[in-house]
Amino acid sequence: MDRQKIKEAGLKLTPQRLAILDYLRDNLEHPSAEDIYKAILERFPTMSFATVYNTLETLREKGAIQELTIDPQKKRFDPNPRPHHHLICNRCKKILDIHIDYQLHVPEEKKNGFEIVGNHIEFYGICPGCRLKMSGMQS
Repeated sequence: MDRQKIKEAGLKLTPQRLAILDYLRDNLEHPSAEDIYKAILERFPTMSFATVYNTLETLREKGAIQELTIDPQKKRFDPNPRPHHHLICNRCKKILDIHIDYQLHVPEEKKNGFEIVGNHIEFYGICPGCRLKMSGMQS
């Protein structure tokens, strides 16, 4: 994600917005708005949570980031807007990107008139860290 995306989104390049972009750049953690706010609050103590949330919403609307609704407790954001899938830990909610193109076919009679323009697959499981913790509890 770069400064051009902010400009294309019609936003001014304020220091706070640049900090949000910097935090998101190459961030594979899929942070929530709260995570981003907490991470940059020390540098910008007068920044409001609304600034973070509104910036993320505008970037999402412009297709610069993806909003993930994987976690029912909070929205998470993915700085990679290119189509890809996710692997999610059921316990700690860690999210990993999966960059494999799955060729899915939906029969015409099941589309109900929809024109399919994309797909997103979510795989759920238990990550190695959580499995290790679980096996330690059983010993």
